[in-house]
Amino acid sequence: MKSELLIGCSSYNNRYWKGIFYPENLPTSKWFDYYCEHFDTYEMNGTFYKFPTVRIFENWYKKVPDNFLFSVKAPKEITHIKKFSDCETLLSDFYTICETGLQHKLGPILFQLPPSYDFSEEKLQNIIKSLDTKFMNVIEFRNKSWWNQQVWDTLAQNKITFCSVSYPGLPDIVLTGFPIVYIRLHGDQKLFYSGYSAEKLEEIKKEIQNTSKKAFVYFNNTAGTEGILNALAFKEL
Repeated sequence: MKSELLIGCSSYNNRYWKGIFYPENLPTSKWFDYYCEHFDTYEMNGTFYKFPTVRIFENWYKKVPDNFLFSVKAPKEITHIKKFSDCETLLSDFYTICETGLQHKLGPILFQLPPSYDFSEEKLQNIIKSLDTKFMNVIEFRNKSWWNQQVWDTLAQNKITFCSVSYPGLPDIVLTGFPIVYIRLHGDQKLFYSGYSAEKLEEIKKEIQNTSKKAFVYFNNTAGTEGILNALAFKEL
C-alpha cells in the first residue's frame, strides 16, 4: 500500500514568492486561495505566538477545500513557558478550540520544544500523560538527546509521532515507526533560508514510499524563495 503524501509550507504570506509562485497581478488577499489550489495542507505556526480562538479557526475552515488539512502548532505557553507542567486546562482548551473550529480539516497537532529541553525519563512521561491520544499528536524536539530508542519506542506505544527534522546540528533521518510520518524541513545549512537539492528531495521521498502511513512534509525554509521552490519540486517527484 502506498503512503498518502501531503505536501505544504509553514507560511504562505511571502512577498519573495511574487512572480515565482504567485502571479504578479494577484492581490495579496488572494494569495492563500492560490496556495490552496496547489497544496492540500498548511502548517499553521501563528498559533505558537497567539492562543487561537474558535472564531479564528472557523474562518480558516471556510477558506479551504473540503479535503484540505491544517497542522496546528501548539502555543509556546504550553511548550516553552510551562513545558507541559501544570497546563492541563490550557491543553484541554487548545484541543477543544482546534477540534471545534477546524472540524474534519484538523490534521496533526505539533508540539515544538526548545533546544534547552533535554531528555529525561521524567520529561518523557510528563509529555505522555499530558497529550490526548484522540488527536494526531506530533512532538518536535530541538535537542539531540531525544534521538534515542527509548524515546521512539515509548512515543510509538502511546500513539505519538516523533517529528523528523532537517535542522542544523540535529540528526537528519526520516523516522517512520510512528502513527504518521511528519517531516519539517527548516533549511539544513542556513536556518530558514537554505534549499534542498533534487537528490536530497528524492532521498526523502524514497523513505516515505517505504511506508504505507500518511505522511506530512512541510517546508519551513521560507525566509526567501527556497521553501516554495522546494515544495513545488517535491510535488513533481
